[in-house]
Amino acid sequence: MCVVETKTLPNTDDGLRRAAETLRDGGLVAFPTETVYGLGADATNDRAVARIYEAKGRPSFNPLIVHCADLEDVKALVKWNHLAQAAAEAFWPGPLTMVLPLRVDTMISRLVTAGLDTLAVRIPAGDTAQRLLRAFGGPVAAPSANTSGQISPTRAGHVVDDLSGRIEAVVDGGPCTVGVESTILGLAGTPTLLRPGGITLEQLNETLGTRVSERRATDKISAPGQIRSHYAPRARVRLNAAEFEDGEARLGFGDIDCDLNLSKAEDLVEAAANLFEFLHRLDATGAPVIAISPIPHIGLGVAINDRLSRAAADR
Repeated sequence: MCVVETKTLPNTDDGLRRAAETLRDGGLVAFPTETVYGLGADATNDRAVARIYEAKGRPSFNPLIVHCADLEDVKALVKWNHLAQAAAEAFWPGPLTMVLPLRVDTMISRLVTAGLDTLAVRIPAGDTAQRLLRAFGGPVAAPSANTSGQISPTRAGHVVDDLSGRIEAVVDGGPCTVGVESTILGLAGTPTLLRPGGITLEQLNETLGTRVSERRATDKISAPGQIRSHYAPRARVRLNAAEFEDGEARLGFGDIDCDLNLSKAEDLVEAAANLFEFLHRLDATGAPVIAISPIPHIGLGVAINDRLSRAAADR
C-alpha cells in the first residue's frame, strides 16, 4: 500500500470543492454523515473502489453502500418499487439504506456490489454529506471510515488516528448526530431487516403496512455490517455487566457509577449518539476489558445491542 498525505479539509465551500476534485481524481475522502463518517470513493471507478477495500483491510465479499444526493440519482441505479417509494418518502434523506435489484445499464463498479445483483443505496441527511455529493455530481461508495472490523468513527479525529497515510482527505464536519450506522432494509424480495440502525423495525412495519422479516444469522452476507465480528475495540468487550470488576473500563447506562455513561437518563437516542465515541475513549485508556451495562433491547436499543454483540464476538 502506498503512503499518501492525508489532508484535513474544512467544512466550507472551498473545502468541499477540493474534496469533490479528489473524488474525481480517484482519491479517497472521508466525510461525515448523520450516522458515522464514511470513506468515500467514486462508485463508478473500479480502482478507486478497490482502494477502499485496501485502505480498510475490508473483505472483498462485503458489499458497500452507495450514497446519492437525491431520489432521481437513486432510481437511475436500482429497480424501484412501491415499497421503496413509501420508505423513501418517510425516511429519506436519513439513516435508512435500501437494498434493491441493480439496473443492468449502470456504470457502478462490480466491486461495490461484491458480485451481487443488488445494490445498497441511501440518501444521507447530513448537510456536509449532501453538499459534497452535489459538488461531486455522482454516486459515492462509502462504508464507515475505519479499519475493517474496528470501532466506527463519529469524529474527524477518529478517522485521522486510524487511516492517516492511507486516504487523501478528511472533511471535518464535526461530530455525527445519530452515532450508529443506517438501518438496512432489503427490498429485492420479501421485505427484510438486514441490519438494525437508526430507523427501528417498528417504524418500518408501520410505514410499509406489512411485517418486515428479520435476517437470520445463518443467512449469506447480503449487505454491509453483517460480519459476526465487527465494530470492535482493541480491548475485549464484556456485555450486560451488572457489576464492574477491578481493572475494567466501565461503560454505563442509567444511574450507575462508571467511567463514561452512554445516557444517565436512559435515553436510547443519546446512548446511540455516544456509543462509538465512548468506545474510542475507553479503548484509548489501554484497559484490557471494556465492561458495558445492559441496554434495553427495544427501539434504538436493538441497533445498539447489535453493534455491541459484534464488538464482543470472537475475533
